[in-house]
Amino acid sequence: MTGNEQDAEDVVQESFLRAYRQLGKFDERASFGTWLYRIATNCSLDLVRSRKRRSENLAPADPEMEDPVLALPSGDPTPERHALSGEIRERVAEAMNELSATERTAFVLRHFEGMCIEDVSRVLECQPGAAKHSVFRAVQKLRRALEPLVSTAR
Repeated sequence: MTGNEQDAEDVVQESFLRAYRQLGKFDERASFGTWLYRIATNCSLDLVRSRKRRSENLAPADPEMEDPVLALPSGDPTPERHALSGEIRERVAEAMNELSATERTAFVLRHFEGMCIEDVSRVLECQPGAAKHSVFRAVQKLRRALEPLVSTAR
């Protein structure tokens, strides 16, 4: 969700600190895992929001330094493949940034974390239908944004 390993580590640390501080407020009727995921999601969203505020105030000197996904090397050494991989990484990062916070969170939890819709809905604190719809909207938006690349790669 953060797009950066160091930021993700910071989010994990902050999540556990918040959970420890708020342990007295945990409702034992709820699932501890869902409660912890919600804290981690909130910490992640806080970081993403603060990053957006900072980037709005400062023009990025190097886009690859801001999003390390763009700096990942290609697995295939051919120049054509390397150029296409770089373009794909940029388009995926741009498409993910265009998603709303809820859509991005739902997509990441469902497709990267492998959570079921019921767990995603508990983390997002919404009905399962709303969580499913958020994942669906995210997938549709990503498909539309990445469709030109699919037709180019064929």
